[in-house]
Amino acid sequence: MAFVLAGLGLYLYVIELPQKESHERQDIIEKKVLLFEQDSLTGLSIKTSQQELVFARASEKGWVMTAPLSTEADQREVQSLIRALVTGTVARTVEDHSTNLAPFGLESPVTTITVVAGAARETFSIGDSGPLTSTLYVLRGSDRKVLLTNLAPKDFVNKTLMTFRRKDLLSLSQSDVERIRLTYPTTEIVLYQGQEKPKSKWKIRYPIEAAADQTEVRALLFRLEDLKALGIIDPGPERDAQAKTFTAPKVKVTIHTTDGDQTVKLYQPDPSSGEAFAETSPTGPLYRVNPNTIRDLTKELFVFQDKRLLGIDFTDIAMLSVKTSVEHYVLINEQNEWALEDQSTERLDQQAVDLFVSRVANVPAEERVIKQAGPLAPYGLVTPAAEFIATGRDGKIAGKLSIGSHANGLAYAMGQRIPGIFQIRADLLSQIPGKKDLLAAQAEKTPAGH
Repeated sequence: MAFVLAGLGLYLYVIELPQKESHERQDIIEKKVLLFEQDSLTGLSIKTSQQELVFARASEKGWVMTAPLSTEADQREVQSLIRALVTGTVARTVEDHSTNLAPFGLESPVTTITVVAGAARETFSIGDSGPLTSTLYVLRGSDRKVLLTNLAPKDFVNKTLMTFRRKDLLSLSQSDVERIRLTYPTTEIVLYQGQEKPKSKWKIRYPIEAAADQTEVRALLFRLEDLKALGIIDPGPERDAQAKTFTAPKVKVTIHTTDGDQTVKLYQPDPSSGEAFAETSPTGPLYRVNPNTIRDLTKELFVFQDKRLLGIDFTDIAMLSVKTSVEHYVLINEQNEWALEDQSTERLDQQAVDLFVSRVANVPAEERVIKQAGPLAPYGLVTPAAEFIATGRDGKIAGKLSIGSHANGLAYAMGQRIPGIFQIRADLLSQIPGKKDLLAAQAEKTPAGH
């Protein structure tokens, strides 16, 4: 029995298992549309009844277009098409060496795709949709088989030259941007990234030296990353004629990174036409862009300013004076513990104090009412409803915030960070605790949920 079992095991190991694995590998291969590995591809062509596009894989730039013109390709579009072929599967083989291709839309295919992997190449003719709308009939050139595949029509049909041209006007990664310069006809704004560690912050260098609104700067960077052409006018008579209609750009954006500068100028020669154009080089193409892009990139200085009115970060506050119409107290922070100046032995609810002080430090201006503070009486700021004065760790006053009259959820306010009178959310007025509310004993007596 032992010899029989040993012989059976040897037979299974040497004969049956390798055969099974071989059959499984063959099944996987037969179900693949493209037999080449994605990383091995070096060339690609897409031919329709209107045009033929040819691409080559460059080591540094990725995929580039070589015909009908030599230019950068849209990497996402090319990779998407290749990925669809590589991951595509065969539902079944419909015909072997079929001579009647018309029933499958393959007599005059909508698209013919040739992929090149070194010396090897394969051609696919794309026909009609299959029984399901998410399937396609494909004729594979190497074996002349008509295949029903799970390829989706959207990946192969109605693709044009514009589809595969690079449409990004700028090439940038947010983490690499060190400086942004926005130049307008009458002024400019310069933003730069500070060197604080571990997380640097954006600041304004010109026309004032000030902290920047981090959210607004990030939104600006996202807009620049998403700046895309809707159409392209290549160098030639049409480009020259269009360029003659331009005057001063509505905005010129210059991005500085360690790899160098990138510039884009935006024009709108005739606002009533609804057309806007961009230029990245005096000799390069012109790009048609969405006119809203000009509005999105044309911002006044206030938009980019840090709009937290108090003027000092929460973590830098050593002392905060709180004055309302009913009481006045001073909070002192010593070794990260808050205490009342006149009741230093009383234990405070540290979490409640932290939350309150952070609200005061971070309250932002929602709208600017006037740029420079004038008469205060119309805004209830002669005798404010609430007044906060913050002292820094160096013992100097570093922040002030006054809140005046309020209505409809907004209150008038002015602070130390930005000159002028603003509207803020009036919530802060109802969130100012009394001295007794800050005591730890009082907080422990308050029922949960209150």
